[in-house]
Amino acid sequence: MASRLHSFNRFELKYLVPVDQAAEIRDELAERMDADDHSPVGGYGVWSLYYDSPQLQFYWEKIEGLKFRRKLRIRHYGNLDGVTDDSMVCVEIKQRVNRVTQKRRIMLPYGVARQLCDDREMVDHSPKERAFIHEVLDLVVRTNLRPAAITGYQREALVGRAEDTGLRVTFDRRIRGRDRDFHFGVETAENRFTIPPHLSVMEIKVNERTPYWITDLAARRNLSLIRVSKYVQSIEAFGLAPRSIFHINEADYPPPTPIEKQPLEQRSAQLDAPLKAGAQ
Repeated sequence: MASRLHSFNRFELKYLVPVDQAAEIRDELAERMDADDHSPVGGYGVWSLYYDSPQLQFYWEKIEGLKFRRKLRIRHYGNLDGVTDDSMVCVEIKQRVNRVTQKRRIMLPYGVARQLCDDREMVDHSPKERAFIHEVLDLVVRTNLRPAAITGYQREALVGRAEDTGLRVTFDRRIRGRDRDFHFGVETAENRFTIPPHLSVMEIKVNERTPYWITDLAARRNLSLIRVSKYVQSIEAFGLAPRSIFHINEADYPPPTPIEKQPLEQRSAQLDAPLKAGAQ
């Protein structure tokens, strides 16, 4: 059996950006970056099922800022319509070692992934996958993990060219989630926004250093680094834990003034402006 295991290390910087401004930044970045081969116009769906202990160990490790911490999740790329046990998903351990984010994942059929993570059963694997599969199983059993939250969002991704090949920038919008109905294939599941829908999360991901022109762009647009976790946001949005410094307080990021309440000249300028795909 060929190995389905992948791993990578990188640094991540996050910014909270209004969706219309995110579209402008994406267009500016597109002058020096390429669209990810898997990112069509308008982006693609990303859905993650996060596991945690009954005491929310992974959540509290994030809040307490431990230098080494891990999370386990099952991730599906694309829409949830038609997800079956045969649909391919990623079982992923995301961990933080000091400032470096490390990800290790294996591609498995959804039914097999649930067998591993929910039923706590060993699944077929190649010799190269043995260590990772055993780590997942040990983590699930030893920490008594169970599904805790699902997050979903629409992502657009750009990748660097030439000397910036290690650069990746993503824009995540319509960030939502749920604290029940943990099967991806549930047709009647109800999600709600966990970050206000007029905001998007922009992430800069690099293998070593951030290119100077990216730093310059962030400075010119007055972007401020934020500490936000979509998983933490979901846990707190659904009242499963007290709100922390990582929680996005909607009062601090009010939506833009409705166009009908804006001054006439400003309203006319907006109506004449072309609609950007990233703001849809």
